[in-house]
Amino acid sequence: MRDRLKKQQGQGMTEYIIVVALVAISAIAVFQLFGQTLRSQTAAIAKELAGEDGGSQSQAARAAAEQAAGQSAAKSLKNFTGNAEAAGSAAAGQ
Repeated sequence: MRDRLKKQQGQGMTEYIIVVALVAISAIAVFQLFGQTLRSQTAAIAKELAGEDGGSQSQAARAAAEQAAGQSAAKSLKNFTGNAEAAGSAAAGQ
């Protein structure tokens, strides 16, 4: 009975570690994608709370967001590697 209880506790801990790892990987991906935007927005908020003008940081955040949107619009599964057209035309020629 005690062995069974230990196995269940070990399984619960393993599941918890997997969930934490997935959350960490997701957070890293979000910060990679929106990193500059988040840093600029945080800097603007900090300056505004300190009573200073955070307009330049806000503009930097807006520019970074527009750049990220442009990059994400340009990337898709079709053009991710740049070889999609070559593979498609080679398959059509056979």
